[in-house]
Amino acid sequence: MSEFPTGAATPASIVDALKGVASDPKARASFAKGRCVRGTYAASDRAKEITKSRSFTRPSRVLARFSVGGSDPHVADTDEFVPRGFSFRLGDEDHRSNILLQSVPVHFARTPDQMLAFLKARMVGTNGKPDMANIMAFSAANPETLHQANYIAAHPLPASFAATTYWGVHAFPATNAKGETRFIKFKAVPVGEDVTLTDEEARAKPADFLHDDLESRIAAGDVRFNVMALLDRPGDPTMDVTVRWPDEDSRDTVRLGTIVITGVEADDACDASVFDPANLAEGIGHPPDEIFALRRAAYAISLAKRR
Repeated sequence: MSEFPTGAATPASIVDALKGVASDPKARASFAKGRCVRGTYAASDRAKEITKSRSFTRPSRVLARFSVGGSDPHVADTDEFVPRGFSFRLGDEDHRSNILLQSVPVHFARTPDQMLAFLKARMVGTNGKPDMANIMAFSAANPETLHQANYIAAHPLPASFAATTYWGVHAFPATNAKGETRFIKFKAVPVGEDVTLTDEEARAKPADFLHDDLESRIAAGDVRFNVMALLDRPGDPTMDVTVRWPDEDSRDTVRLGTIVITGVEADDACDASVFDPANLAEGIGHPPDEIFALRRAAYAISLAKRR
């Protein structure tokens, strides 16, 4: 299990920095705008090859949340600078796992200290704007913090929550019934192709188009995702969440199961707690990287601040 490292950053300071640009103090520190949904999970025949976790090898109900990145709960769905998120909880009461995915396969910082510095460099000044010179100087000294933004800039805007591929940035140790352990990354792939927008199409969309589209697709029974495990190879980086594994797009995968979203839930169903990334049923272990260790503590602090 990863432990939170020593250094200038603490989980509380990270949450405060994330919320420092939020317009609503009761909003989430990140991925503040979202829609709570429910569904079902059906395991594949191969899931047991990868993990003995009952949350992935047995059918269950699913609570999930689609979201738009950032701390602004009123951000437009057309914002081209932030990722989209998909968090889900599956399994029964005694064997439950929470998985947090996003539309970008890398995080924007490698360590908590770097994450805090990244956020502080973007704090607004007395003029209501961030200091671009500070941002450019920080980026030049920390080029890996641009990997996420560069990925977003290189890909068109998602046209639908339901037609977007979502990635996990952490490497999870997964243990099967034979006691064999290997690292995996999670990936949720829509059943059907990813759908994106041109710049012209995006400009014509309303501020909440992703949310409206999601409700329409759920009503039509058209929201299904295959939950995939990307399989590790020797030498893969498991400690740095700002970089991808080599050939990740063509990496060997195993389908763990399929999630079908069947309805919209009241926001309270997702807001009453958090999708705690440390809540993992036996068979899926905690990733060893520092950002995951940070998240374990920060999510609880963020929830307390919203209440």
